[in-house]
This record gives sequence, structure tokens and C-alpha cells, in this order.
Amino acid sequence: MLFEGGYTFTNFLANAFAVFIFILWLWLLITVFSDLFSRSDVSGFGKVLWVIFLIVLPYIGVFAYLLTQGYGM
Repeated sequence: MLFEGGYTFTNFLANAFAVFIFILWLWLLITVFSDLFSRSDVSGFGKVLWVIFLIVLPYIGVFAYLLTQGYGM
């Protein structure tokens, strides 16, 4: 549990927020992968590097892709 003292309303809010953030990140990851593989201006080697970056550093990779390649989305 996140906080001690049993399952309180604070724990419920913290868990709900964690689930929301995870779903938001998963949605962004799927969007980034679909955009990456539909683009023709990125080479195959570039796509491989982005996929490795997204697997090794998933949160930073998603936000880096959105910041650097978001104009093409």
C-alpha cells in the first residue's frame, strides 16, 4: 500500500491516480508506435533506434518522441 493505516480514501485516490497515469502512458505509447510505423520520412534504422529507446526508457522515450517528432503526428 502507498500509505499506512489500511485502505483509506487517500489510498483509493492514490491508486486511482496511478491507474489513470498508467492508462494515459499506455495510450501515448500506442499512439507513438502507430505514428512511428506509419511514417515514411523515418528510415528503418531510425525506427529501430526509436523502438529500442522506447523499450529501454519507456516514459522518457514517449515524451522525447512527442517533443522531437510530434510535428509530424
